[in-house]
Amino acid sequence: MPAPRSVRLFIKPGCPWCIEAVEWLDDHGVAYKVLDVIRDPVARAEMHDLTGQTRAPSLDADGHILADFGADELAAWWTRMGFGRVS
Repeated sequence: MPAPRSVRLFIKPGCPWCIEAVEWLDDHGVAYKVLDVIRDPVARAEMHDLTGQTRAPSLDADGHILADFGADELAAWWTRMGFGRVS
């Protein structure tokens, strides 16, 4: 599977796992959109609809969802999903 065309990261500012997720995506050259679920009630509702929970970070990559994760889990999931190599 090629790299996803659309990656959205749902975060809570100050969340250490969210910071790790941002750093991992940045370090691997992944383009993504950040959605702040504290400041944006629409994003919070969408995250809940997608994941069934309120924990962040949550990631939507072309409709494939990873919820409540750390950087190691993100790396393993990215590989498992077959999104290809990241820089």
